[in-house]
Amino acid sequence: MLVVLGLFGIIVGFCSGFFGIGGGTILVPTLIYLGFDIKVAIGISVMQMIFSSMFGSYHNHKAGVLALNSGMILGLGALIGAAFSGAIVNALPHLALLILFAFTLLISIYKMFTATLESYLLPNESKSLLLIIGIVVGAISISTGTGGAIFLTPALVGFLHWDIKKAVGTTLFFVIFASISGFISLAAHGLVEYDVGAVISIGSVIGVYFGVKLSHRMVKKVQKRALLILYVVMFLLTLNKILSEMNIL
Repeated sequence: MLVVLGLFGIIVGFCSGFFGIGGGTILVPTLIYLGFDIKVAIGISVMQMIFSSMFGSYHNHKAGVLALNSGMILGLGALIGAAFSGAIVNALPHLALLILFAFTLLISIYKMFTATLESYLLPNESKSLLLIIGIVVGAISISTGTGGAIFLTPALVGFLHWDIKKAVGTTLFFVIFASISGFISLAAHGLVEYDVGAVISIGSVIGVYFGVKLSHRMVKKVQKRALLILYVVMFLLTLNKILSEMNIL
């Protein structure tokens, strides 16, 4: 099982680097289908995010697609918001977490679908707005086992008119702060399986290198379509799980 999880970690890492996400959007539903409880899956997911986001952000910074100053403000918000994740996960029932995850994904799909990639729109980099967004996304994302990029990228591109390359590069940096804060909070509540998390983390570091390299070469329109496909697939998987939990399927 650990070998399989390590190989899957490479896939998660690749997606993390390519899409600028923490990997939890893929990892959490997969671990649930493998039989892990959602709360344990969230803890494992957040642990691997620390490694993949750090390694991927280093390469994004070298490529010049990381808005470091704005990323620091978003990261500060993430540290604050994610600190509540342990209490949120501990308090909410399994089904409520799934519904929260699906609902936030649905909003993300809409904003990414309607977002324009035109460069004439000036990006909004208001510090106070970025801090608030960081807090909200940090609290919601870590509580649902994602690093936040899956929700943050549509917000930056759709609401604040950021360039998609810059958004993808910066959101992965945001994941560093959210995942560290969330990991401390979740670990304090006993929601992390360290052996499984370590194996997946090693694989993700390998995969993220190749994902970041491909992301830098990808045409913006193609990258947007790929993100939309990812969001829709994850939403459908989560919706299927919700319906199963409610005994509708």
